[in-house]
Amino acid sequence: MPDPAFTLADLEAAERLMGIVYTARERQQMLGNLDGQIASARQSRALKLENGVPMASRFDPRLAGFGMPADTGVKFSAATTAELPADETDIAFAPVTALGTWIHTEQLTSRRLTQIYLDRIATYNPKLECFAAIHPDRALAEADAADALLRAGVYLGPLHGIPYGVKDLFDTAGIVTGWGAEPFRDRMPTADATIVKRLRAAGAVLLGKTTVGALAYNDIWYGGRTRNPFNTEEGSSGSSAGSGSATAAGLCAFAIGTETLGSITSPSQRCGTTGLRPTFGRVPRTGAMALCWSLDKVGPMCRSVEDTAIVLSALNGYDAADRSSIAAPFSFDATRPIAGMKLGYLPAAFYDPEANGVDRAALEAARGLGIEVVPVSLPDLPYGALMNILYAEAAAAFEDLTLSDLDDTLTWQDEGAWPNTFRKARFLSAVDHVQLDRLRYRVMQAMDGLFSEVDALIGPFMTGPMLVASNFTGHPCLHLRAGFIDSGTRGLASLGSGKLTTGTEDGAGPVFRVPQGISLWGRLFQEGPILNLGMALEKALDVAGERPRLPS
Repeated sequence: MPDPAFTLADLEAAERLMGIVYTARERQQMLGNLDGQIASARQSRALKLENGVPMASRFDPRLAGFGMPADTGVKFSAATTAELPADETDIAFAPVTALGTWIHTEQLTSRRLTQIYLDRIATYNPKLECFAAIHPDRALAEADAADALLRAGVYLGPLHGIPYGVKDLFDTAGIVTGWGAEPFRDRMPTADATIVKRLRAAGAVLLGKTTVGALAYNDIWYGGRTRNPFNTEEGSSGSSAGSGSATAAGLCAFAIGTETLGSITSPSQRCGTTGLRPTFGRVPRTGAMALCWSLDKVGPMCRSVEDTAIVLSALNGYDAADRSSIAAPFSFDATRPIAGMKLGYLPAAFYDPEANGVDRAALEAARGLGIEVVPVSLPDLPYGALMNILYAEAAAAFEDLTLSDLDDTLTWQDEGAWPNTFRKARFLSAVDHVQLDRLRYRVMQAMDGLFSEVDALIGPFMTGPMLVASNFTGHPCLHLRAGFIDSGTRGLASLGSGKLTTGTEDGAGPVFRVPQGISLWGRLFQEGPILNLGMALEKALDVAGERPRLPS
């Protein structure tokens, strides 16, 4: 028999939620044989699935006929000729390209550089709350090992001895990996995530775990709220909150973030870092918390464009343990000219009320690079509707929190927070979900058509459809600092309205000079061209060097 609590009135309420109207006869028919569906759902929910269990369905961003780009190798810029600064603050803010040269030429030891960052973390982390865990003895031991290898004539590459932070949703053996969330704050992994192993093999030194907004959303975590170094009255945005804040504040040489929808690019926008979200499937997620299996991507957050290329070269590569991993070469030549590139832009995105002078100045700077810049368009599709896929996957990844009421232990409990979003997702229709997957295919075709016309696309972070569209199609995005704006303190990002909003500005409080970036999107598995373009644009804009005034 059907659940006695399930009535015709319940069916009518469900219809209103779904936006569907049935007849009285149709309702009666459903009421008489819903018991099988309900029983099946209960059987499924009774089986507790760990976060690491993937979906059987596997998203692949490649359409039929896709050809993987040829492997042309990796070539970075020539070693810097700049001497090691006397000021340790100047050393801390130097790009990886310079730090690597100073270590390789033994002007700087990894131990000294690591100690510089550990001292800065001790000074500024209490205010910024950007590191969830720091392990000084372990970091110094890794630094000493890097120095010993170099003395023995063994050089591991441009990340040799370079200290970094990794987002606290990547497993690190023997170090708490709490996913930013109260129910998991004591979670202790026994093995390292694949990317942690790869960075160690490249010689990088792990300083500690950078904060993550609880369960990869926003900048609130079980230890507090991560702050923007340029305005410590506001959050750093998220969910790669600590990675953006720590890198911008010069507390590490680089950091690792993840993005499902804006979690690398949004903190890069707010904190002024340079974030690279690689093509979906390029970097394996083995040993990382899953939020959305068909959307999660791993990438570097740095202080210069070329630094992101250096880090990506270490992260790249197939891993059979990640069902979504795709074998793809990473090709990059820092000396490659951008002449002949064709750059597109969506005009409406630059004239949206939320776009501003920094966005338009970046477009003008691109026009001044000697490349062809042309307007393009995308088909009129309901791109925002794809958000329901994210809600469904995230709610499934943490279903047990909802059903056990452990979601009540999370600090952030607003309408747009995960607990309420997970609960609302229970009312999404499975039929609609299949239709959304088919819409996603249409969007993949639309993006493929756009990138058949241009080599890259430039645009503001939030305006236009690209934040959503490119995340759901898996296209790469480079977000770099483009300038500064005067802004009041901004609030929390939110999904409460059915779309991502990045926090409204407080018009009553003081005004701060804060950074703002611009996004470059590229073809699937062709990060190289947007990195070359980004290097040229970075030089033309010349705003990367300004540092935050950190509280003492």
